[in-house]
Amino acid sequence: MSQSTDTAPLAPIAAARPVARAWRMPDWMITTISILVFLGLWESARDHIDPLFASYPSAILKAAWRMTLNGRLPDALWESAQPFLAGYALAAILGVPIGLLLGRYRVLQAAFGIYVTAGYSTPLIALVPLLLLWFGLGFTVKTVIIFLLTFFPICINSWAGVRAVPKSLVEVGTAFCASQQTIMRQIVLPAVLPYIMAGLRLGVGKAVIAMVIAEFLTAISGLGGVIMSSANAFRTADMFVPIILIMVLAVLLTNFVEWIERRIAPWQTELTGHDAP
Repeated sequence: MSQSTDTAPLAPIAAARPVARAWRMPDWMITTISILVFLGLWESARDHIDPLFASYPSAILKAAWRMTLNGRLPDALWESAQPFLAGYALAAILGVPIGLLLGRYRVLQAAFGIYVTAGYSTPLIALVPLLLLWFGLGFTVKTVIIFLLTFFPICINSWAGVRAVPKSLVEVGTAFCASQQTIMRQIVLPAVLPYIMAGLRLGVGKAVIAMVIAEFLTAISGLGGVIMSSANAFRTADMFVPIILIMVLAVLLTNFVEWIERRIAPWQTELTGHDAP
């Protein structure tokens, strides 16, 4: 006769507790604190600043408010924004596809790559007198200057991105008898997208620089004109207003391009480790 033994009930397995993640200060908060500290230190030195040679945040803020109320600042901003948007958009529309074609096709690279490299290396300031003869002093010449300074970094980044695409990816598409258009659209373009967005971010800074150069060297107008006229009149606080406005706009536009990149290429954040501490 077999004797049955009662098995002891198994102890319940404790549920795994999630590891508490240490709180980490958001990037925007770090940036805000950094700006506030910088402005506070700058403002605290106001008693040691000669208003003829420099200024401080509260005086710049008062000047900005006054220039906004009398319409001088909004008018200058609008006048600068028109050639900026036109030149940057034209550089992006032409720079990206030309860069893709140069990187994808050896014959085009050999035939036209030297011109892109030479154009990127040429100092724009040397071409301004010639551009003034061709396009005059108005909107057109400003757009051309902005386009020329912005086009080459966008084009070269797109070009370099295509050259960096692993050859094995293209060979897989070729093995499956994919057409050149399909390979470009479904294999090359997604791989090159981070390079394109990097070029567009660089283009924002170049376009801002070109905008100011154009307004200094052509018809003195827009934000560059406000800088020149305020400097000539020794109104230092007024001169700082468009300078800071240009810096703020450049940062906002760069962040906007980064936001677009995160939407159309979300995998790039994981690859580059943007979330690293």
